[in-house]
Parts: sequence; C-alpha cells; structure tokens
Amino acid sequence: MEDVKKLVNKIISAAQDRKAKDIVTVDMTGMIGAICQYFVICEGNTPTQVSAISDHIVDYLKAEMKERPISVEGEKEARWIGIDYGTVIVHIFIPELREFYNIENLWEDAVLENIPDID
Repeated sequence: MEDVKKLVNKIISAAQDRKAKDIVTVDMTGMIGAICQYFVICEGNTPTQVSAISDHIVDYLKAEMKERPISVEGEKEARWIGIDYGTVIVHIFIPELREFYNIENLWEDAVLENIPDID
C-alpha cells in the first residue's frame, strides 16, 4: 500500500510540474471489485497541454521510480489520455470532456481528495 501511495504522490508531482489543474485522487482501496486502487484525475487547458502532462508523468515515473505504464490511450487526439499503471490509472482531460464524463463521481463509496493547484 505504501508503494501505491508513493506512486500516486509522484504522479501528482509530475502533473503539477506541467501545471495540471483540478487534480483529484479517487481512493478505491476499500471497494470490492474495483479495477484499480486509485484514479488520479486532472485537466489541461488544451490538447497540447494534456499531451505535455501525460508525457511528463510517463518520463518522470520512469526516471524516479523505474515504473513504466501498462498502456497509454488517447494520445492521438489528446482530449483525454489514460495512463494505466495497474494499481493506479491516470486520467488527463480537457475541461469539456472531464465535465461530460464526470468520472470522479461514478463510485459513491470512493474517497475523493482534491489537490490544491500550484500557480
């Protein structure tokens, strides 16, 4: 569990490095049948920023923790990019798609934590 929290914290740090906004963690560790232990959800203002956030998270985790994602989806359009680390799945959205899908509220029993923006 400690390794998973460290992974979540490194993902948050990397996202903040690229000015990701409205970062939320969704803790699903106590939920039976959850697809992972955590979601980290954030947004970038444009597809270019979404792509930059994604690239930096992947590069940062490789360098800092020797972690490589299982898969990365959505890179072509970069309106939403999902990065799967197995225990943690990262979702990076443009604001309109994040509002439309509203995934942080799909699990009513999950524990949400809002991470303050760094300006």
